[in-house]
Amino acid sequence: MTQHAALTPERWSQFDLDRQILMIANEMSRASSLLRPEDGDSLRRTYERVLRLVDLTVATRPRRGLRRELLRWRDLVAALYVAPEADRRAHVQAFRSLLQFTPTAARQIPHVLP
Repeated sequence: MTQHAALTPERWSQFDLDRQILMIANEMSRASSLLRPEDGDSLRRTYERVLRLVDLTVATRPRRGLRRELLRWRDLVAALYVAPEADRRAHVQAFRSLLQFTPTAARQIPHVLP
């Protein structure tokens, strides 16, 4: 994974939570176009980037409740990552759940999800 590999916790913590969630959502949006069987490797790499950004968010956020919910959400993406086939419905549900973490991100739901 080269994209985001050099992103440090210090740099990531400079972004507010809205921006962090939206950047994770950007990767989930990329994954939305990679749900065909022939896109398996690209989809997995995209989910790897999602997991990396979630890990950075968890590491840099002091609010315990938020960290707990982000880790639960991370489990959803981890399941998508290891699934033998892409699951569009589960992807959309996970994407929607992510966008509901902040009001700013939630305003994007009608624009990026069916």
